[in-house]
Amino acid sequence: MQPLIPPIISVQNLTKTYASGHQALKNINLDIRPGEILALLGPNGAGKTTLISTICGIVNPSSGRVLADGHDTVTDFRAARSRIGLVPQELTTDAFETVWATVSFSRGLFGKAPNPALIEKILRELSLWDKKDAKIMTLSGGMKRRVMIAKALSHEPSILFLDEPSAGVDVERRHDMWEMVRGLRASGVTIILTTHYIEEAEEMADRIGVIRKGELILVEEKTVLMQKLGKKQLTVYLSTPLQVIPEALAAYPLELSADGNTLVYTFDAKSDDTGIAALLRCMDEQGIAFKELQSSQSSLEEIFVSLVRAAQ
Repeated sequence: MQPLIPPIISVQNLTKTYASGHQALKNINLDIRPGEILALLGPNGAGKTTLISTICGIVNPSSGRVLADGHDTVTDFRAARSRIGLVPQELTTDAFETVWATVSFSRGLFGKAPNPALIEKILRELSLWDKKDAKIMTLSGGMKRRVMIAKALSHEPSILFLDEPSAGVDVERRHDMWEMVRGLRASGVTIILTTHYIEEAEEMADRIGVIRKGELILVEEKTVLMQKLGKKQLTVYLSTPLQVIPEALAAYPLELSADGNTLVYTFDAKSDDTGIAALLRCMDEQGIAFKELQSSQSSLEEIFVSLVRAAQ
């Protein structure tokens, strides 16, 4: 039997209540595995940024603890923080500094010796090398975000937090960023990202956590989540339009399109008996002919919306 690999981040009974009385985090428990991409999904104000800030040691928890690569983020802050790179949502850099100086200085903040070859490698990987002597203030929003990522990687962290990494980034650059994140994961970096973009989680994550009103309501493998919660739909294209669904078919979860040309049957993808065969038999008995069948599965977006509604 193979030994269990300890989590690279362990969040234990974490709560955060601000002085105003607002409880931003409620008893969060979460283990993050080395080398995975975990996406945290949740509406605005759900607690995503507070959770990241607490794990990174920027916000002190009210109770509970966080271990980053075995180091307590409160009692062993420096060692824990040196393992973590953070790309915050807000773009905060010294506008008058050059890209090279900003990224190099960030490495020095963690007590790391200068390493120009590493800084060059990071800037090249982020398509920033030709901008190394440019002042931050002259860069586009997308480039500034990439500078923030370069800063976060400058001290060679094993854990990278990306808080809404695609905010304000156009679609083409977003795909470039996804490629870069995959490359980082391939090099052994564990990545935790918060996102509003469902397709970002669907495209990149190994596991997905859903947070709402400070509670982690679910953490699941992406593929399992989509199987478990994803309803499948069978669209039946009819040979002759129907005015109404016949009484004999009333027991089936069917929807008739406005023009009467299609029937949509919703079923549980993981059920042994989908009921499709019985439905088609019943349609045949009723003399309802069809031209074509098409099957589709719920997207992650539909699953997410249903989860958040269910938790309300």
